Amino acid sequence: MTSAERRGTTVFLSIRDHSIGSKALDLDRAMHTFMPQTTSATGDIMQIRFGYELNYQLPQPTPMILTLNVHHSRVSDLLGSDHMKTTPSVPTTAYRDGFGNWCTRLVAPTGHFRVTADATINDSGEREPVVPSAIQHPVPQLPEETLVFLLGSRYCETDRMSQFAWDKFANAPLGWGRVQAICDFVHQHITFGYQFARSTKTAWEAFNERQGVCRDFAHLAITLCRCLNIPARYCTGYLGDIGVPKDPAPMDFAGWFEAYLGSTWYTFDARNNSPRIGRVLIARGRDAADVAISTTFGPNTLETFRVWTDEVTS
Repeated sequence: MTSAERRGTTVFLSIRDHSIGSKALDLDRAMHTFMPQTTSATGDIMQIRFGYELNYQLPQPTPMILTLNVHHSRVSDLLGSDHMKTTPSVPTTAYRDGFGNWCTRLVAPTGHFRVTADATINDSGEREPVVPSAIQHPVPQLPEETLVFLLGSRYCETDRMSQFAWDKFANAPLGWGRVQAICDFVHQHITFGYQFARSTKTAWEAFNERQGVCRDFAHLAITLCRCLNIPARYCTGYLGDIGVPKDPAPMDFAGWFEAYLGSTWYTFDARNNSPRIGRVLIARGRDAADVAISTTFGPNTLETFRVWTDEVTS
């Protein structure tokens, strides 16, 4: 098991992206005894068990911000709580950031520090909607709260990508068809691989290097959407292998995006490029910098990292 020493760091992870900064972790797949389910993943209500375990080694007391709770829009679906547990136990305080995401503040003590949660959530069991009729709104008609998602951000350099975006997609149909054309392009343009993960990689770099992990797919698609005046925001959360062949790689958090069309935020996933079942949102923001799972203010080593998200089966 390798480790990654971090000094005052923010950790960004995307599904089966083992990178912590420029290094990699060999993650062990979590093993669990599943709770009984009520239905299946064929369009009926189903249950998903999800959680995480982070193990740190710290040379001194270290302040942390953790963004790991299920998004407030899914709280009513939880069966019980996704309460964060720490070992040793430390005081925590919770707040909502500027994007409405739940965040936890704490000071981790010297030595070994474990953060974990294990919960179950109800899900519709339906695949994400495909709505070809969803229209693109002219900029003057966009709600004010969507405008920030037209702007460039830390990982989404709209200034560098604008000319390419218009050259490539000016003739693509407006609305849903244009966003899907962007996803098709990004899906084909970038080669996925864990070894290509880098916490500093931007959309422009992913575009030129033509390789990355799911956060890079999302950043490039978001950037192209924004260049074409389509509001797009980054999302992180859980995405298991429900309704698709099982991936043998260790589970991790997922990165995808939402585009504003037809007065609705719709889910798009340039990495997988197909509607999925059982996506569980944690946080939204301009890009991965806004939804880091952990931000640490001091030296630390993240020794192990596990994520699980599975349909509950009998």
